[in-house]
Amino acid sequence: LIRLVERTDIFAYDIIQTLFPEKTKDFVINVGENDIALIKEVRSNIEIRDIEKLSRSIIDTLNSEFYTKAVIGIGTIVTTLKDIPRSFKEAQVAIEVGKVFDVEKSIVSYSNLGIVRLIYYLPTSLCNMFLSEVFKKGTMDALDHETLFTIQKFFENNLNISETSRKLFVHRNTLVYRLEKIKKLTGLDLREFDDAIVFKVALMVKKYLDANPVKY
Repeated sequence: LIRLVERTDIFAYDIIQTLFPEKTKDFVINVGENDIALIKEVRSNIEIRDIEKLSRSIIDTLNSEFYTKAVIGIGTIVTTLKDIPRSFKEAQVAIEVGKVFDVEKSIVSYSNLGIVRLIYYLPTSLCNMFLSEVFKKGTMDALDHETLFTIQKFFENNLNISETSRKLFVHRNTLVYRLEKIKKLTGLDLREFDDAIVFKVALMVKKYLDANPVKY
């Protein structure tokens, strides 16, 4: 699914059609004011990185030659016509979730979404219930920007205290103090894998709810 981010005077549909002239194998369809669906025949053993490479060429062509920005969502590969709507839906989900969790990416594959794919399909009521259990009343508000940044870096460095303190340019004991502070506030010890997973998922759920993306 190709979504135009900026409206221009060019006809993106016509441009994409010229990129895929084999009309018996590839189909380009206007599905909305800013959305164009590309249904392309691919070999059975194609890898997702090859599809992403093709997507990059589409985005680069639109951007460099026609000054048009776009994002692309990629659904899973299907083998029957009846499964095309499902793959199309997945491409829509990829774009919507990408707007929340991968804002820098212009190409998002449904198969690479990981746990955020699960979060997308959870009812809002369950998400709120989960957050209320993890973050007791006022707990989340007590986590300031510095603390949240510390947590982010701790996760990025695979819960490694030494590596995280080095990246943050703080003493190891300072990082341990911050982690103890988080444990006192939330009851979760981020040095423990299970607690870290719960906390990370909770942060992702909160980020998702705060963004309030449109669901199809």
